[in-house]
Amino acid sequence: MVLIGYNLWANKKKLDEKNEPTPQITLRIPVKVAVVKEQLLETTMVKTGSVAPFKEVKALALSGGTIHQLRFELGEQVREGQVLAVMDMQALHLDLQKAETNANKLQNDLQVYTELLQGKAATQEKVNEINKNYRDAINQVNQVKKNIDNASIKAPISGIVSVKSIEQGMYASAGGEIATIISLSKAKVTVNLTESEVYQIAKGQSVKVKTDVYPDKIFSGSISFISPQADATHSYRVEIMMNNTEAALLRSGTFVYVDFAKSSTEKVLVIPREAVLESIQNASVYIVSDSTVHQRVIQTGKELGENIQVISGLQVQDVVVTSGQINLKNGSPVRVSN
Repeated sequence: MVLIGYNLWANKKKLDEKNEPTPQITLRIPVKVAVVKEQLLETTMVKTGSVAPFKEVKALALSGGTIHQLRFELGEQVREGQVLAVMDMQALHLDLQKAETNANKLQNDLQVYTELLQGKAATQEKVNEINKNYRDAINQVNQVKKNIDNASIKAPISGIVSVKSIEQGMYASAGGEIATIISLSKAKVTVNLTESEVYQIAKGQSVKVKTDVYPDKIFSGSISFISPQADATHSYRVEIMMNNTEAALLRSGTFVYVDFAKSSTEKVLVIPREAVLESIQNASVYIVSDSTVHQRVIQTGKELGENIQVISGLQVQDVVVTSGQINLKNGSPVRVSN
């Protein structure tokens, strides 16, 4: 009986052991981590811009007529007041001859009738009429002379002919373009600044300008204009004036780098670039807390070598996963294996 009782007890013990729950073992995913830290960041204001003409003026025909002589070529250097083109003035000279003949006749008539008026052989009304006609004739002579002068089209500024709009023998209408002249005696550099950048500069401020065309030369300039209003992209146009010498001529359209000589040092948060999930535009990271990861959305800034600036979403001493993210999801248990 004792043996039977022992066997029953032993069998029950085995069954109880089989029915006991198996201890659960938590599987922790191995990851590598980094600590969010502060870094001193020195920033400078160097912007890309382009050279524009100091002046760009169109030479226009002041009256209509056929171009009799064209005295310039495309790309030619011209000086202010230089005659660029002469219209056919044959008809104008005939008009001047007629106008002067008429004015001389009326002048003689005025003299004769004035003398007759003194002898009471003519009326004051007749003298006044001839006098008015004489003044009109003088005005006509002056107008024809002005038209003859306008027939010589002159350069409005000194510079280089960048556009030749007409050829000899063609008809030019009044107000029609003959040529475009640009002045490169000075260079005007235009750049676009952001809202935060534009408030760091002032009109008259000195700047340094460099270009790949003259890699060893630094040009000096000063801010001549700051737009009071942003454009559609919320950028502000800024203009810089500087001398433009023949020894180092900067042509219109040349790309340049403008150094506003503004630098600052600030503390910023940085993390390794490899900690960022997906793209920088939709950045997020896994942070480790109590051996568990939690995904957090962050806003990134500048890339600083292997690191990247964090503008928001993290604090100093936060721990972020830098390797092993592919196996993670929000709430996954992890084991740091650095």
